Amino acid sequence: STMRERKTTHPPHSSTDLSEGKEKLRLKQEVGLISGVSLIAGTMIGSGIFMSPEWVLYHMGNPASSLLIWAACGLLAMFGSLSYAELGTIIKESGGEYIYILRIFGSFPAFLFAYTSVILVRPAGLAAVCLSFAEYAVAPFYPGCSSPQVVVKCTAAACILLLTIINCLNVRLATSVMNIFTAAKLLALLVIVVGGLVLLAKGQTQSFQNGFQGTSAGIGAVGVAFYQGLWSYDGWNNLNYVTEELKKPEVTLPRAVMIAIPLVTCLYLLVNVSYLAAMTPSELLSSGAVAVTWGDKVLGSWAWLISLSVALSTFGSSNGTFFSGGRVCYIAAREGHMPDILSMAHVRRLTPSPALMFTSVMSLIMIVSGNFTSIVNFFSFIAWLFYGMTISGLLYLKIKKPELPRSYKVPIIIPIIVLMAAVYLVLAPIIDQPQIEILYIIAFIFSGIILYFPLVRFRCHPRFLQTITSHLQLFLEVAPTTKD
Repeated sequence: STMRERKTTHPPHSSTDLSEGKEKLRLKQEVGLISGVSLIAGTMIGSGIFMSPEWVLYHMGNPASSLLIWAACGLLAMFGSLSYAELGTIIKESGGEYIYILRIFGSFPAFLFAYTSVILVRPAGLAAVCLSFAEYAVAPFYPGCSSPQVVVKCTAAACILLLTIINCLNVRLATSVMNIFTAAKLLALLVIVVGGLVLLAKGQTQSFQNGFQGTSAGIGAVGVAFYQGLWSYDGWNNLNYVTEELKKPEVTLPRAVMIAIPLVTCLYLLVNVSYLAAMTPSELLSSGAVAVTWGDKVLGSWAWLISLSVALSTFGSSNGTFFSGGRVCYIAAREGHMPDILSMAHVRRLTPSPALMFTSVMSLIMIVSGNFTSIVNFFSFIAWLFYGMTISGLLYLKIKKPELPRSYKVPIIIPIIVLMAAVYLVLAPIIDQPQIEILYIIAFIFSGIILYFPLVRFRCHPRFLQTITSHLQLFLEVAPTTKD
């Protein structure tokens, strides 16, 4: 009804203030507690739990310590989301880290976040999930051996192109795809958990004997293991991107977090226990697709169901990531921090096709240039750099602005712990195992300075950019959106 009203009240070529991200989040006009829990849990449970277990085990050296990492990642995600819940009740605007950094620290650091997120972080996240989908989609065609990387990357690229078409064509189609594939995701995890419990009941506990033997003690190894584990928990802050659409955000935000994250943490631990009950640590480490190997061992001739379910699950997660991926881009453009074309929507379909196409192109570049592990590590490095900045903003508000109205207060020790963890996750891999790629990432973040001052601070927009924008508007049939 909202779309119909906007179509009838505006001229044919006028703007609309609905982007695809907005339309997704306004389907029911308000997000209550149940919808909030679904939004957090549905985003968190993606490809990571099917891809990361072998890498957490690899870096930690044994099953028991890897399970501790999974539990610690869940606790850290819980602490981080509780801290964000207080921020969401102080700054009741959508946009997550971007809007918090903008309101607390100002325009320049917010621009650096938006610049890095739109160019690197969001496309890297989508590329990693699509690579995960591709691994499981092609695994049945190469039984007993690893899938060729060329085939995996081509499949991931085809996935991104298909998602681009779906999301640019129709909002309702994109949301329907996401809902259908979420059911497959939950079914796949449920089968794995039940199968693992049956194996444990039969006494298959060999992997847990001498569980701490050979634990890796290096701070860099632990940091990288955390990166791989936390990738599976990514999305714990997702509700903060839709604060404006929450019903009673001061109540819904904290409660949804307290329900969703412990639920996901327990599910992840049970799935990891199931993997280790079915496989020895060495078998798990040699598996390119952990859930498929589990299916071969436990389900026998029905193993293809796991491969199919996980491929459907990760495709659905890819669609969800792509669907909401343009939101920071849209809000940053709305605030004047991104090119105007990225804040525009299709005049008939009401989808932010320019932002979606841009994200698609950047994700394809990520797929060609990297693999799953390296993408996750660099994604996590940047993400925790800005998480730490956001949490430090909360500490500033708690200490310097205690008079600001807030309906929910997190004990100050919790954001302090999250900040310490963020500093550790950013510095530990640099100190223990420095990689030149990290230097490139830092250089990229600060390269935004070159763009910020002429284009944002002093608003020096060359005439040819305006001409290009006009031509793109006509070609893509898009119009500027209006700020809420």
